[in-house]
Amino acid sequence: MSDMETLKQQCLQCENCGLAETRTNVVFGVGNPESPLVFVGEGPGEQEDLQGEPFVGPAGQLLDIMLEIIGLDRSKAYICNIVKCRPPKNRDPYPEEREACKLWLDRQLEILSPRIIVCLGRIAAISLIDPEFRITRQHGQWFSRNGIEYTAIYHPAALLRDAGKRPETFVDLKEIRRKLDAIASDK
Repeated sequence: MSDMETLKQQCLQCENCGLAETRTNVVFGVGNPESPLVFVGEGPGEQEDLQGEPFVGPAGQLLDIMLEIIGLDRSKAYICNIVKCRPPKNRDPYPEEREACKLWLDRQLEILSPRIIVCLGRIAAISLIDPEFRITRQHGQWFSRNGIEYTAIYHPAALLRDAGKRPETFVDLKEIRRKLDAIASDK
């Protein structure tokens, strides 16, 4: 069994916070574990909780389109969340819930060893880039840490609510593609 599969089996048993009491499924992560690119959202929604897979509802359908725009699909990236269980009524995960799940995400990222981490939305950005991160001002900016390039873009659910943010997200997506191509040419 791979390290990732072992970690997933351990995570499926997690009861580190109250979210375990209301979940249908733990939503661990999907995609290509060999990819240099990881997308990290905030937490599962209703459809994700029901199906046990991240980004399968309306926001996930938009994420698939966003990936397609830059010549990617789920087989060319890895997708996961800060918390692995759905917060009730899709509310933002509380700091203590994010902290309780941190060990799972940290270990996932350690196993994946990505070169680029794209935070999908504010919660992922404040958890992985900077606790004071402001998505409206800092989306698309790059931050380097321990050989990993981090950026944040608007969460697909935010783009469903406010289509006016889509043009700037398109620019951010093209920059992610450029960065990915630069990493590929470094090999």
